[in-house]
Amino acid sequence: DVQLQASGGGLVQAGGSLRLSCAASRFAFDDYVIAWFRRVPGKEREAVSCISPSDGNTYYTDSVKGRFSMSSDSTRNTVYLQMNKLKPEDTAVYYCAFRWGVSVAPVIVTDFFTWSRGTQVTVSS
Repeated sequence: DVQLQASGGGLVQAGGSLRLSCAASRFAFDDYVIAWFRRVPGKEREAVSCISPSDGNTYYTDSVKGRFSMSSDSTRNTVYLQMNKLKPEDTAVYYCAFRWGVSVAPVIVTDFFTWSRGTQVTVSS
């Protein structure tokens, strides 16, 4: 089974940047997608972005378009979420998740069956 490990969270001032990493225990780099979600206490888990490493297609929720970008590195079995121009409202616990398929949208929580532990991102104003 694929296992995921998310890392790279931290505390940053508004306008700053962070890069999250999602490392997989086993990637054949076949037809699958990796998505990033985030959760704020008291709210539903929100889909942030998604990438299909086989073709490089990506999806971003409207609130992060132009600020966040995903990439994948097959040599390291890792996908990345580069977060620039961070805002206080980006503060959340971030998770990466895996599912089979190549379509990057829609990104539905219940479609993903393998999840990482969360990594905290805190953006101070």
